[in-house]
Amino acid sequence: MHSVVVGTSGVTASDVLAVARGGARVELSGEAVAALAAAREIVEALAAKPEPVYGVSTGFGALASRHISPELRAQLQRNIVRSHAAGMGPRVEREVVRALMFLRLKTVCSGRTGVRPSVAQTMADVLNAGITPVVHEFGSLGCSGDLAPLSHCALTLMGEGDAEGPDGVVRPAGELLAEHGIEPVELREKEGLALLNGTDGMLGMLIMALADLDTLYKSADITAALSLEALLGTDKVLAPELHAIRPHPGQSVSAANMLAVLKGSELTGHHQDDAPRVQDAYSVRCAPQVAGAGRDTMVHARLVADRELASAVDNPVVLPDGRVESNGNFHGAPVAYVLDFLAIVAADLGSIAERRTDRLLDKNRSHGLPPFLADDAGVDSGLMIAQYTQAALVSEMKRLAVPASADSIPSSAMQEDHVSMGWSAARKLRTAVDNLTRIVAIELYAATRAVELRTGLTPAPASRAAIAAVRAAGVAGPGPDRFLAPDLAAADAFVRAGGLVAAVEPVTGPLS
Repeated sequence: MHSVVVGTSGVTASDVLAVARGGARVELSGEAVAALAAAREIVEALAAKPEPVYGVSTGFGALASRHISPELRAQLQRNIVRSHAAGMGPRVEREVVRALMFLRLKTVCSGRTGVRPSVAQTMADVLNAGITPVVHEFGSLGCSGDLAPLSHCALTLMGEGDAEGPDGVVRPAGELLAEHGIEPVELREKEGLALLNGTDGMLGMLIMALADLDTLYKSADITAALSLEALLGTDKVLAPELHAIRPHPGQSVSAANMLAVLKGSELTGHHQDDAPRVQDAYSVRCAPQVAGAGRDTMVHARLVADRELASAVDNPVVLPDGRVESNGNFHGAPVAYVLDFLAIVAADLGSIAERRTDRLLDKNRSHGLPPFLADDAGVDSGLMIAQYTQAALVSEMKRLAVPASADSIPSSAMQEDHVSMGWSAARKLRTAVDNLTRIVAIELYAATRAVELRTGLTPAPASRAAIAAVRAAGVAGPGPDRFLAPDLAAADAFVRAGGLVAAVEPVTGPLS
């Protein structure tokens, strides 16, 4: 099995995906173990001094003014984990929890947290055993990091609370650790706080959303091209020279993708022979501009994610010169903003896809296609209600685009008086990505049927490859009305698995 080695300088997005989704094993580098040991020596030296040091020999947050005596410090670290493991609501997905744990381990291995090497190794052991702590939907305000979610993970390291085993069964964490020969950790000075204080959950969800959106944006370029073809639109608006004079990089990429899909089509521009149109509708003509702006937003989001992946987020932190200093680096604002940006562009991409679908179904605007792409309109309703479903999804996407990061609810007796809500931004983005997948799948369903109904003209080779692949995936073509939900579910699964991009790229070459 593939292994990911964690050092002191952070990890990559591909490392996160490998651990969270691919089940890759985690190893600590020798450099990381040495850095952990060196930082721990500093923390233990400070713990031995009479002067209070925040996070080492004091309480936390609004209780930081109390100096904790040595005999109570182990209890303090246990208590912070137990009391902060206060999440509620549905369980968070396994891949999110694995990303959360792995990214916390990444920061621990930076040598900036003062955690012992043995604790870091236990974190790796839990990941490698396939043990997943039960983490709940609600409990993080995205400031002092994702406190409740990370606390539930730390509770598992202590052998307390519940976790899911590699067999998918939820059991007491202590039983699972024992079965895999993992000793529960007994936390010492600063370690409880260090395990809780990071933006790891929101960052993990950002990285996974970016991976999913990368495939979805390529898929949306393909479905936009299929819709253009089915509507007998013109591909002249995709010419590189037109996009070069407005040099937004993403716009040029989307236009190039669409042009590659449409290469060799006999349908594009055909309307000019017998039903002249000066211009196609915005949803067709401006597809590259809308999808391109989303792509450029993703570039910025990746920049933020990469910076965060290289960060050591904790409070206090152990600096190279031996100082242990309090800071505000745990604030989730940088990550929260881009999570909200992505929810906005996903909503707009879904909106323009729905407009193209509606145009395909409207006999007054589809340039000769049957009403609702029905086999026998009136007897058959065709894809009428598929568009209703798509419209409902788009409406939900617009609600999900309302930014979470514009909100703040003060906490901890006004000590934490401005919070990021980054976890909430990440959770709604995950829902938005799911919904966008369904929206693109419905456009694919309608566009492939519409292209097949254009008899007498040959679609582009890439279009034919897409249609063949989606039919092979169990999505039926034109014909009388049938139970539609299974077809839509098959189209959704096809897009979600990257099947559309995989079907087209052997013809077009790699899409960007």
